[in-house]
Amino acid sequence: MQSSIKQSSQLKQYLPSLSALGPILALLAAGMFFSFQSDRFLSGQNFSLILQQVMVVGVIAIGQTLIILTAGIDLSCGMAMALGSVVITKFAVDMGMNPFLAILCGMAACMLIGYLNGALVTMVKLPPFIVTLGTMNIAFAITQLYSQAQTVTGIPEMMTFFGSTFQIGQTSFTYGTVLMLALYVLTWLFLRDTAPGRHIYAVGNNPEAARLTGIATNKVLIGVYMAAGMFYGIASLLSVARMGVGDPQGGQTDNLDSITAVVLGGTSLFGGRGSIMGTLIGVLIVGVFRNGLTLMGVSSVYQILVTGILVILAVAADQLTHKKG
Repeated sequence: MQSSIKQSSQLKQYLPSLSALGPILALLAAGMFFSFQSDRFLSGQNFSLILQQVMVVGVIAIGQTLIILTAGIDLSCGMAMALGSVVITKFAVDMGMNPFLAILCGMAACMLIGYLNGALVTMVKLPPFIVTLGTMNIAFAITQLYSQAQTVTGIPEMMTFFGSTFQIGQTSFTYGTVLMLALYVLTWLFLRDTAPGRHIYAVGNNPEAARLTGIATNKVLIGVYMAAGMFYGIASLLSVARMGVGDPQGGQTDNLDSITAVVLGGTSLFGGRGSIMGTLIGVLIVGVFRNGLTLMGVSSVYQILVTGILVILAVAADQLTHKKG
């Protein structure tokens, strides 16, 4: 009897949790539904297209996940990404800066927004929602003023590398999607196997208990917001590579899209619980729904409606799980 109980407990360690299994089942169910609605859905080229469509939001969602794991939220991510893309392109085109240095400057601008968010949350003790709502508007205004609301064109070829493709069989994939997937794997290893990664979960689960165990909670939070800014900077480069321009109007819905992906992926808005791979599943769920509805000829308004319903259901499930816990 004891042996069977022990074997059962060992088996549970290898099985995915319900919070991880739910998004996977939702993704499979959506895939099956749309495969019956359109013959083109299951094609390799369409799968590649879905990955291309979600790669920018997918990288932004990595940073959003880190912040939500600490029980925070970031509404400024989309505008920070847009600012980074304008800085990258204008520094390279207007100032003639080396493209590599221009990319670093764009990432630094995004990380500066992240530092500002983290400093205001930890030092001034302002709620993350209010702080990032303010920095969202600040980043938007700076982007519009610096670019004069004009799209930046004529960018160097080096900046479009991640938008170029390579062949696997008959299907073309972009290097940007490979970078996105690689970032998810690296972040997953960081959260699972390193002390700083475990500290993020500890701070999100109970910041006071984390502080009493010797974790510098303020440093963890500032580091998380700056790391998120770094991911927004990478996303700005992917946006430039995909669009071929620096777009000051970009990123205006990416904050809500990234939050939707994180919540659909099973990460709790209360902090301390979630998986970066769940976020990847959430990103794919959003991409599959929008792609599938487009193939069905459904208006984009209804696509937004479906996404809204999905995120409400995911948050409701998170709320019920939190209460039971």
